[in-house]
Amino acid sequence: MSRGSSSGRTPRGNNSNFGGKPAGGRGKQQGGKSFGEKPHDKSASGKPGAKSNSAKRNTSAPRKNSERAFGKERFGNSVPTNYARPTQRARAQARAESQASREINGEQQDGIRLQKAMANAGVASRRVCEEMILEGRVEVNGNLVVELGSRVDPAKDSIHVDGMRIQTNQANRYFVFNKPKHVMCTMDDPEGRRTIADYFKNEHHSPRLFHVGRLDYKTEGVLILTNDGELANRLQHPKYEVPKTYLVQIPGPLPRAVSNQPREGVKLEDGWIKVDDLKIIATTPKHVMVEVTLHSGRNRIVRRMFDAVGHPVQRLVRVAVGPILLGDQKQGTIRSLGNQEVGHLMAMVGM
Repeated sequence: MSRGSSSGRTPRGNNSNFGGKPAGGRGKQQGGKSFGEKPHDKSASGKPGAKSNSAKRNTSAPRKNSERAFGKERFGNSVPTNYARPTQRARAQARAESQASREINGEQQDGIRLQKAMANAGVASRRVCEEMILEGRVEVNGNLVVELGSRVDPAKDSIHVDGMRIQTNQANRYFVFNKPKHVMCTMDDPEGRRTIADYFKNEHHSPRLFHVGRLDYKTEGVLILTNDGELANRLQHPKYEVPKTYLVQIPGPLPRAVSNQPREGVKLEDGWIKVDDLKIIATTPKHVMVEVTLHSGRNRIVRRMFDAVGHPVQRLVRVAVGPILLGDQKQGTIRSLGNQEVGHLMAMVGM
């Protein structure tokens, strides 16, 4: 597909360069503003005694900062959430249960303060974490906490903020790699080809990393790597149906009857396959760009599916794994996942 091709819809996490330097995904604002950029403050009215908008915001800054956990994360802000805060009745019930537990068992002395554990995990400042607890936005081991003074063991207890699991194990590392073409998804290749280890060895010193799924030698895009074996296993397990989104360049034209086949189901040698979603992004006389979302992890499944309908893949880029978008990350680069992104991944697989 030519670089000059255009469409009324920009594919998620990419621009028309198709994986060269994508344009920032869902967090991209209109009007030329960069990803995550805040609008400029408006000037004051100029009337005597009038306060500027910025001055008004400063008076309520702590409350605004507590509106979202990990709210300062650049990439984390692009992750949507449908979390609904507990009702007043639920908070009252949690408060009563906490008081009854203290009367029976006394004050817990082991562990560290909950707000300190949250702050250490990068949620927000300790003061803002205290506000979150009082607002009923924190759960420990599945129980709502609405009072200060609770203690936790970060190594054992499960803490959720706004419905997201927070990572309290500081030894765990999470990365997303924008894999280029002609790189092997392995840490060592007997044939001497480039591997993902060539990109990690000089930049990130960490324990053994597991890659979540594979991308074949010619496929580009999002690859998650972590030393958290439990999360890696769950993200790959068919039970959790983690969606993956690809941009696919194929020969054109693409008749409507053919484009409907992946939606309805295509029979391959190892069984039927059906996509979760398929959208035509751009067309030229000779090429078509398609966005495909599916949750299957079968080997080379996208290429085999388009081979079966008579449109072999010319270029393939994975632009999303679950909530993790390629965004504006350059090809061949590595970035650490934000705490909010890790939390959403964990929530997706029941952690």
